[in-house]
Amino acid sequence: MKNIMIAGLLSLAISLPGLTSAQSKGDEKKAAITNLINSQSYVFIAQSSMPSGPSPDRQLNGNYDLTVTKDSVISYLPYFGRAYTAPMDPTKGGIQFTSTKFDYKVTEKKKGGWTIVIKPHDTQEANQLILNVSSAGYTTLQVIGVNRQPITFNGVVDARKNRK
Repeated sequence: MKNIMIAGLLSLAISLPGLTSAQSKGDEKKAAITNLINSQSYVFIAQSSMPSGPSPDRQLNGNYDLTVTKDSVISYLPYFGRAYTAPMDPTKGGIQFTSTKFDYKVTEKKKGGWTIVIKPHDTQEANQLILNVSSAGYTTLQVIGVNRQPITFNGVVDARKNRK
């Protein structure tokens, strides 16, 4: 019995440094995401899409994103679902726009994370973008458009990469 208790205490002592290391990495990630949200300089990387209606969910290749800065919102996202009007230019499919006139509102959630509402005023591609960001960076983006059914994307928020 005494040997079992000693073995249990020994295994607990060995695992504690791993727990504190995992906790500190989680705290570092939360601080990094908090910094990105507060600085209003980040990119949402879409990993999957969930169209409204009977369309199936789709895994994306990671080349689709929504970049947010203090002075612009740049969207390069696909669209799957019902559109009520077709674009005049067939190469302009998806949700592609750059907005420099928009409202930006961040609300912190009680259990951690944020809800970010972006309302672009200078594009017809989207009326409202709603990002629900967890403290770990996992994000759901809902895009509500003018002439399309809403679409939801799952992905992550990360730091913007400087493009040359």
